[in-house]
Amino acid sequence: MPPTDVHTDSGPGPAPRPGGGAEDTLDLRLPDDFLTLFRGNDGAGPSTPAAVPTPASTVAPAPAWEPTWPVGQAATTAPRSGRGQAAAAHLALAKADGGAGAGDLLDNLGGWEPAATPLGVFRLVPVILERDLELISRWMNDPAVAAFWELAGPDSVTATHLRAQLDGDGRSIPCLGVLDDKPMSYFEIYRADLDPLARHYPARPHDTGIHLLIGGVVHRGRGVGSVLLRAVSDLVLDNRPRCTRVLAEPDMCNTPSVSAFLTSGFRYAAELDLPDKRAALMVRDRALRNVL
Repeated sequence: MPPTDVHTDSGPGPAPRPGGGAEDTLDLRLPDDFLTLFRGNDGAGPSTPAAVPTPASTVAPAPAWEPTWPVGQAATTAPRSGRGQAAAAHLALAKADGGAGAGDLLDNLGGWEPAATPLGVFRLVPVILERDLELISRWMNDPAVAAFWELAGPDSVTATHLRAQLDGDGRSIPCLGVLDDKPMSYFEIYRADLDPLARHYPARPHDTGIHLLIGGVVHRGRGVGSVLLRAVSDLVLDNRPRCTRVLAEPDMCNTPSVSAFLTSGFRYAAELDLPDKRAALMVRDRALRNVL
């Protein structure tokens, strides 16, 4: 299963299992004769071995996080690696779907403009492993986070989790939440309709899911989580015109987390029996975004 909860300022919740292996995605394999149309575009055919990821021990994290663009400007591209035959097929389906963002499963998330919030200027910055691993791993080893994300341990544990997304087809993008040019939170923005979550609720095309953790104690307990959830869901709705709703699935027992979603414009839609918990399906509808 993918990450299944958020860790907001108002309360923790379970989140992703480490690894993100094959069970993390639905089986969307297309017929071989269809896939042959795209061989050569990505340089890999059925017999071409997949690229071997760099061992985590070889990653040299940057000593301090610095933006890779001039201060005040948003990143313009989302890092992506390891695209193979399956990735090309998914991207081809996105192109065939037409409309804004064709060819990108999350509509060029790396190019989204920053958002003004009551706390400052906020932007989503797609993770670059070599730059961000040390920081994210440190957050994952915070006991308040580790209890729910289950990614505590050496940097290689977090690296494996991040690579599963970075080397994928783009249906899930790990991001830093950057407030006034300082990274302070971690997000995973993902296509809920292409996720195992879709097996547990009536999914619609382009449903988009959010997972969140607040990275430092200084940013917790001040209503920050609710502000960020509203800002990020607004960014999704503003930049993904075919997305009609943003989803999350906090644990039903995590009352503070559910409350944070309700405060940020989400509504309680249903209870879901997921493999590892009873979850509250929280939904922010495009049609109701100016009402809730």
